[in-house]
Parts: sequence; C-alpha cells; structure tokens
Amino acid sequence: MTTKNLSQYDISSVPAATGMRVGIVVSEWNFEITSRLAGGAVETLKRHGATSENIIVKYVPGSFELPLGAQYFAEFENVDAVILLGCVIKGETPHFDYICQGVSTGTTTLNLKYNKPFIFGVLTTNNLQQAKDRAGGKYGNKGDEAAIAAIKMTHLKHSFSK
Repeated sequence: MTTKNLSQYDISSVPAATGMRVGIVVSEWNFEITSRLAGGAVETLKRHGATSENIIVKYVPGSFELPLGAQYFAEFENVDAVILLGCVIKGETPHFDYICQGVSTGTTTLNLKYNKPFIFGVLTTNNLQQAKDRAGGKYGNKGDEAAIAAIKMTHLKHSFSK
C-alpha cells in the first residue's frame, strides 16, 4: 500500500474558510514535528480565506492532553472547529497504545458532545522518520489535511442549518 501525499488535493474541492474561527491545539511533545503540523494547518486555513485573527493556536504538554485543550476551546472560545495536532512515536512499551487510544477516544467524544468538528491531526508512527515524512516531508503535511477536514466539516454542519 502506498501512502498518499497529505498535502496534495484539488483546491477547488475545498470551500472557502472566510469568516471561520478555528482553534488549533498543539502538543509540545515532539515539537520538531508538531510545530510543522501547526504551520501547515495555519497556512492551509489562510490559503482558503481564514484570517490570522480567526486562527487561535494554543499548546498543551503532550498528545494525551490534546482532548482537554480542545475542550477548553469549545467552552471558552467561539470557534467553528478545533484541530488537534500531535505526534506519538512508538517505543518499547505499551505507552504508545494507551496514548493513541486515549486521544482518539477523547476526540470522538468531543465531536459528539459539542456537535462541532474536532479534527484528529495526530501522527501515530513507528519512528521519527515516518513522522518527518508526514510533517512536511515526502508524504506532505498532516496539518494541511487536518485543516481541510476542519473546513469541509464546518461547511457540512452549516449545510444542515439552512
């Protein structure tokens, strides 16, 4: 199976992000990677019309804290969507499994509890090179993909309220 380039997409298939307010919560753990994911997400949102003032970036210590950081956005900021960006690299212990399961379950719970898009932009890789490849490397940037998902899911939600 070939991994697709996360940054390649048909730009005309993505609606405008004009007027959207997006929260981005970024893990400080593996910051070399997560800062690249955040940069990709911010630039993609801007490319589609979001303004710097409507993109709010906050940081949490690690990926496990991403769901709570995202919940703070839902409770304390008026945002249309929240993007969770992290990087968990598999090690020698089951820690990887617990962190990944906790973050994915937490993200799903937030989507349903707050009825707004919470986008899972967490890399779950076997090694640092795989993370680099997906944070601006040969497979593009997962941050770009997360931003596109936030835009599309926000538009989907608004299509039901018309």
